[in-house]
Amino acid sequence: MTAGSRRPFSGRVGLVVAVLVVLVEGCWLVAGLPGAALVSDLGAVTVSSWAAVACARTARRHPESVRRFWMLLAVTMTLAALGRTVWTVQRLGGHPLPHTPLVGGLFTAGIITGTAALLCSLAAPRSLVGQARTLLDGVIVALALIPIGWVVVFRDIAAADLADPVRTFGLLYPMLDLMQLTILVAVSGPSRPMWRALTLIGASLASRAAADAVYVSLVAHGSYTPGHPIDVCWPLSYLLMGIATTWPPPTGGDGDEETGESPLPPWWRVALPYLPVGGAIVAVMLARRPTGQTPHLIFFGMMALLGVLALRQGLAANENLRLVARLRRLAYSDQLTGLPNRLTFNRRLRRALRGDGPVAVLLLDLDGFKQVNDRFGHAAGDRLLTTIAERMHDAVGADGMVARLGGDEFAVLVDGVRPAPPERLAGRLLAALEPLPGEEDLGVHPSASIGIAEYGPQHTSHTDLLRDADIAMYAAKAAGKSAYRTCTRELRESAVTRAELIADLRRAVDEGQLVMEFQPIVDLATGTVTSAEALVRWRHPRLGVLTPAKFLPLAEETGLILPIDRWVLREACRAAATWREQAPWVTVAVNIAAAHLRRPDLIATVTGAVGAAGLPPRALTLELTESALIEGSDAVLERLAQLRELGIRIAIDDFGTGYSSLSYLHRIPATELKIDRSFVSRLDAGDPRAYATVEMVNRLAHAFDLAVVAEGVETGAQHAAVAAIGCLHGQGWRYGRPAALPDLLATLTPADVTH
Repeated sequence: MTAGSRRPFSGRVGLVVAVLVVLVEGCWLVAGLPGAALVSDLGAVTVSSWAAVACARTARRHPESVRRFWMLLAVTMTLAALGRTVWTVQRLGGHPLPHTPLVGGLFTAGIITGTAALLCSLAAPRSLVGQARTLLDGVIVALALIPIGWVVVFRDIAAADLADPVRTFGLLYPMLDLMQLTILVAVSGPSRPMWRALTLIGASLASRAAADAVYVSLVAHGSYTPGHPIDVCWPLSYLLMGIATTWPPPTGGDGDEETGESPLPPWWRVALPYLPVGGAIVAVMLARRPTGQTPHLIFFGMMALLGVLALRQGLAANENLRLVARLRRLAYSDQLTGLPNRLTFNRRLRRALRGDGPVAVLLLDLDGFKQVNDRFGHAAGDRLLTTIAERMHDAVGADGMVARLGGDEFAVLVDGVRPAPPERLAGRLLAALEPLPGEEDLGVHPSASIGIAEYGPQHTSHTDLLRDADIAMYAAKAAGKSAYRTCTRELRESAVTRAELIADLRRAVDEGQLVMEFQPIVDLATGTVTSAEALVRWRHPRLGVLTPAKFLPLAEETGLILPIDRWVLREACRAAATWREQAPWVTVAVNIAAAHLRRPDLIATVTGAVGAAGLPPRALTLELTESALIEGSDAVLERLAQLRELGIRIAIDDFGTGYSSLSYLHRIPATELKIDRSFVSRLDAGDPRAYATVEMVNRLAHAFDLAVVAEGVETGAQHAAVAAIGCLHGQGWRYGRPAALPDLLATLTPADVTH
């Protein structure tokens, strides 16, 4: 149902009557029928009265944000109806053209209320400065058009006739109409919500402006008579105003214009109030009388124009100052926390280094903040960052400047005469970031790792100081988090070595520096090799052979673990296909990093490696750590389930050292558990707790129908203990050290196998 069909029946009848009145009046005036003047007056009074009622009814139907707009238009139409009524009465009383103060006052009051209505519309600026700027734009246009209109209308009028104020000051009416049109265009720009009703109101103003302009011209030339065809434009403007009431306001019209980002206005919108000014200057020169005098209306109009232009430019200058201040805030402060941002911090740091006093930097990184965002959402993360920023600011006080560098990274600059050493300041910060009662239970308050660097001869710029603070911060994380470390020469050298090792690791796969070794997994009852775990080694050209513990953590941090994992998977499958030619029962186990589990191409990577080697899927076991499985999403569990359906086995590695729980054993499609070597190693000493732990894990595995592998079996006593507990398989130096493929093949001869 349209907006028009929802209107009351009386409203629809009134609209039809108003349309008929305008049509009849137009035909009557064009045909020049008798009584045209009276028909013109009555038509204008009738339609303006109907428009006033329509606006008032519309105001009652709308909320407060729109009601004021329509009420002001209702008052405008009421003043128009009163003005036309007084005009009609005075004209019938003997005044051919009753330009009396009362009539002029009513029409002028209507222009004021109409202008106020435009400034109260949903599309208009919400701030007083914005409304004043829009009003001044309209006034500038109106004042600039006065001399132009003078030249166009009065260029062939005798000087003696121009002394009549009825003729000369009547020029103000079309100028005021154009002022309102300018304001309407200004408030209907692309940066504000468009309202179809404003289009009809604009057409109404244009119709009235045309009628006023032609009327003033005809009166000035003495050729106007009441009932002229131009008279139909006034009731037409009232009709369009009434039709505008049928359009509902745009959705979301209550929003504040100033709160959101809006597009830049087009160039013509900015230049609109100034375009007529140049024409006004030319018109002033043309309007000068032969005596050199300027007509009083033009003189005072130009003086007013200069004053309004000065006021408008003053507003523009004030607005520019506010924009500059806002841009400075945007450029130099963090919008979320209000703290100085990275740019401000670097500028202050460079300035501090040019001084003579000591300078230190504390670099803070929140521990576990990503989990807060993942668990509770970014809105909760933003609130937490704001709270942390406030606590840090309170903890540092006047001893330094706290800045947010980005994300969950903060920094503190300490310069000049320091009342507190950086280490003490770091302790205050850690204390301030400790969760308050109740926050720890919610799990939404991470700790922080702090790195401290003090400026010294070894630093050549502020970037060196920040680099050292970063090195110390990572050392604090490695120390267990919620701690601080000061950068030392040893830490700096270690960081350099680490960076060189990462650079070498990037070339290791492409240059063939990685090698494979295999450690057998045996049946504890028979000693038969049933599987072999693939272990990667790095044959570094300078450092020699490096074990996985030396380089895999770096690979995981840098993302290089992905190409390394793919290479290991391919090589392990090829090797298994080779040894299965003489020992078809021996499978291969390959460790997969947590980063690979989160990749959607995991299944394609695994099946591609198996297929390329010609290895049956049941001959491959993927070993995954507890932490990687616990952090896995539903998508990860779905991928693992698909791999199990293909026949690939899933082992939980280092079981007992992570977040072991019965709930995730129900969800993960595992086929075996590998008891961590830390429990097996204590069986030598007869540790009853270690024995009970291994026995419990073994029983748990049997309850879930999972195979068990005891890792790290090195001595006969450990072997006897895990065998007595009931573990079926073992892995460790007791059964064989990691070796190259040819050495493993030597242990797989049929003579060594018993069935």
